[in-house]
Amino acid sequence: MVFIVPPHGRTLALNINPKTTTLHLLKLAIEQTHGIPVSQQRLLLSHSLRLLGVNDSLLISDLGVGPYSTLTLHVPLYGGMQPPVVPKPRFDFLNSKPPPNYVAGLGRGATGFTTRSDIGPARAAPDLPDRSAAAASGAGRGRGKGGEDEEDEEGEDKGYDENQKFDEFEGNDVGLFASAEYDEDDKEADAVWEEIDKRMDSRRKDRREARLKEEIEKYRASNPKITEQFADLKRKLYTLSSDDWQSLEKFESGGYSSRSKKKRFESFVPVPDTLLEKARKEQEHVSALDPKSRVASGTETPWAQTPVTDLTAVGEGRGTVLSLKLDRLSDSVSGMTNVDPKGYLTVLNSMKITSDAEISDFKKARLLLKSVTQTNPKHPPGWIAAARLEELAGKLQVARQLIEKGCEECPKNEDVWLEACRLANPEEAKAVIAQGVKSIPSSVKLWLQAAKLEHDDANRSRVLRKGLEHIPDSVRLWKAVVELANEHDASLLLHRAVECCPLHVELWLALARLETYDNAKKVLNRARERLPKEPAIWITAAKLEEANGNTSMVGKIIERGIRALQREGVVIDREAWMKEAEAAERAGSVATCQSIIQNTIGIGVEEEDRKRTWVADAEECKKRGSIETARAIYAHALTLSVFMQKKSIWLKAAQLEKSHGTRESLDALLRTAVKYIPQAEVLWLMGAKEKWLAGDVPAARAILQEAYAAIPNSEEIWLAAFKLEFENHEPERARMLLAKARERGGTERVWMKSAIVERELGNIEEERRLLDEGLKQFPSFFKLWLMLGQLEERLGENAKRLDQPEKRLDHLKEAKKVYESGLKNCPNCVPLWLSLATLEEETNGLSKARAVLTMARKRNPQNPELWLAAVRAELKHASKKEADNLISKALQECPNSGILWAAAIEMVPRPQRKTKSMDALKKCDHDPHVIAAVAKLFWHDRKVDKARTWLNRAVTLAPDIGDFWALYYKFELQHGAEENQKDVLKRCVAAEPKHGEKWQVISKAVENAHQPSESILKKVVVALGKEENAADNNSKH
Repeated sequence: MVFIVPPHGRTLALNINPKTTTLHLLKLAIEQTHGIPVSQQRLLLSHSLRLLGVNDSLLISDLGVGPYSTLTLHVPLYGGMQPPVVPKPRFDFLNSKPPPNYVAGLGRGATGFTTRSDIGPARAAPDLPDRSAAAASGAGRGRGKGGEDEEDEEGEDKGYDENQKFDEFEGNDVGLFASAEYDEDDKEADAVWEEIDKRMDSRRKDRREARLKEEIEKYRASNPKITEQFADLKRKLYTLSSDDWQSLEKFESGGYSSRSKKKRFESFVPVPDTLLEKARKEQEHVSALDPKSRVASGTETPWAQTPVTDLTAVGEGRGTVLSLKLDRLSDSVSGMTNVDPKGYLTVLNSMKITSDAEISDFKKARLLLKSVTQTNPKHPPGWIAAARLEELAGKLQVARQLIEKGCEECPKNEDVWLEACRLANPEEAKAVIAQGVKSIPSSVKLWLQAAKLEHDDANRSRVLRKGLEHIPDSVRLWKAVVELANEHDASLLLHRAVECCPLHVELWLALARLETYDNAKKVLNRARERLPKEPAIWITAAKLEEANGNTSMVGKIIERGIRALQREGVVIDREAWMKEAEAAERAGSVATCQSIIQNTIGIGVEEEDRKRTWVADAEECKKRGSIETARAIYAHALTLSVFMQKKSIWLKAAQLEKSHGTRESLDALLRTAVKYIPQAEVLWLMGAKEKWLAGDVPAARAILQEAYAAIPNSEEIWLAAFKLEFENHEPERARMLLAKARERGGTERVWMKSAIVERELGNIEEERRLLDEGLKQFPSFFKLWLMLGQLEERLGENAKRLDQPEKRLDHLKEAKKVYESGLKNCPNCVPLWLSLATLEEETNGLSKARAVLTMARKRNPQNPELWLAAVRAELKHASKKEADNLISKALQECPNSGILWAAAIEMVPRPQRKTKSMDALKKCDHDPHVIAAVAKLFWHDRKVDKARTWLNRAVTLAPDIGDFWALYYKFELQHGAEENQKDVLKRCVAAEPKHGEKWQVISKAVENAHQPSESILKKVVVALGKEENAADNNSKH
């Protein structure tokens, strides 16, 4: 059954089989039912609008038509309103033999042919046609080709030719509007339709690309590459021993491949003698006699000896790099050769002689440059290029002669004199440069070069002063002579310099730095009069006042300077002034830096963008080390009433003071902050913590009391006060604070902290009571369930040490009940599932633990911790095969889990770990667990530097995980220096890690309560060492 959708009608159902029906039979069936001729039918697949093929003999199933497919029938409109007329068959009479006695044209009354030469020039047509003649001739058309003439006339009446090009989709190419012109409206319509086509194509793009991608994947799956088919076999090649490889070589040495290789390499190609001789002449340099020649005292050459030819040198050619470049630069015009000497100078500077073969190239270059100097002797670059060419060829004397001629021809060009000075002997260089400055006394370069040729400062200063007599307005000469003078002479020189160069600000500033305070102010005032648009003068004036202790004047000078610059029309660039502020900070002028920031930081910034822009500026300054500039930005922002209530800016400023300031400055800032924002808990807590870290516990208590007065119902402040008392070994104070918090409706965290206090004090019954009461109020808080279950497990361990198995079993059963009850209230809590699985494994064996973990994975799909626990349980019971299956399934379900990839790397054999680590890095290259696993590989392979780099990367990515710090510290204890060990220890203490599988086990133990991070780190390192030793012992057994 196939459905047909015609243009104007209901859907037609044809009972046909697509596998046995051709396209032609289908069209015939449509013609019988609808009466549409086969030649006018165009069938398209409805779902893709794809036109079926023009080959009607194909089965429609091969064209994508299946049972119950829907086809769209399209009927084109031909030639406007009239239906197309099928052209009548014409007789091929031109290629057939005419009948006997046939005279062409006799049937229509023609008896011969007339040319233009017979009838003469063109004549005007008669006014009226000869109707009678037309009728008579029409009567005579009853025979012969009269019917054909009628067809021609009919075609002319229709307006188109039936035998013209015919298209199945568009019909005849001459339609109703064939004679119309293609105007702007048509162009616009075509553009609109083109946009519509593009839009429709873009809407179908995703679907088409998805289908194409699926087809490509299916093709690749059904037609894999050879490398993919044998990838697993290639990976197994590491199991082959050296004997196996040798046997493979023996087998290959007698096989077909070795014989074909011998045949391939035994084919020789004769080389012409001329080529060998040419190569010998160019590249062969013999500096010793062969033994046979030594026997004959070197007077004869053995006749059988053939010169040894270096065919590699033949391949290298003659080394015509210079020749090719000169050919590109040269242009032969009417017998003359022109070259660009300026471009050639750069080439000569970078060229070196590499072989004797380049001598001919030097000759060619010499001829070219000789042409340059002869045709245009007043062109200095030509002389310089010619001299450098001779220098490059090793003919220094010729180079000097050429450059001397160049100086004679171009005495007013300083480059020629500088080149002559460079090429001259040290004894003659002074005379050359003296002639140069006589020829060009206004050349600054020549005077500076003359000063360089002197060996003591006095002579240099004398030369430079002589130059200043000729060029008094040269800033470079003034700077050079000032650098050579002492402080007193420099001051005198600068006074004269600012008179000669009054518009150069550096000379004014240098003079101001050398003068006394009063004279410096006068100098800066004069400079300000001469250069009213120069901001550096105002900044220098501010620095001068700050250096002399007048800090109150600094802000006024900067403010007055900015107003004066704005009056002069100078645009105040905020970024440029910030750079000036940073420069002032580096110079030690902190007050100037602060004044610049205060007066310029808001210029050009919209009000709604001020906070974002200023914070970004401060952070950038902080990164560049400009701490005072960043502090000034925050200080200016916090002076505005708009930002005094912004907690984020106060926090940014506090972090800056904490990192780069003093405790006093931080305390003052936080005191000011809580005055404006008393409801900000974090500011109160930060101030209390800083006092606590400084060892001032009473001051920290006072701050927390003030915070509680400002925010009476803040749980964070209650818990901070509890932690302060608890960490400072004041358990009774901590219990009282928590009791008050519970009375005032504390949250689940308060109950948890209360239980922790009782646990550390050893009050088991009180701990159980608090946990039970907390669970009644907060049954969905999983940590209370965990603590209650762990309490029962601890009691079971105590009973085990006391040799009370029945009591231990009762406690473990009670712990199991607690965990099961917790899972009823928190079914998605992974730690509860893991604790229950561990307990079941300990009491009822592996099978029960498997069941628990399977149920946990069903409740919490795609959870890597549950998969990892299942894998470790199998490995613990030596079920390696089952563990491999589980890790494979786990990686399929959680392909981007770092802890699973790290476990997979450790599970595979040593030779395969590198490959597995590569796969892991492709999936999760920034996961710290994978990076730590790769670091272990480098560690085991004794690649110390790489292991250190990867471990550092792991702790940088996850500084809160203590296991990585322990691994890093253990590595440095084994391979690092004492400085590295101290650095790791310091960084770990600063990071204060709280998480990690092994870290939490040790840090949360009751005996390790209140231990600093340093001691916890060392204990974790000891635990890691014991674990590695146990693993090594198991692998040996």
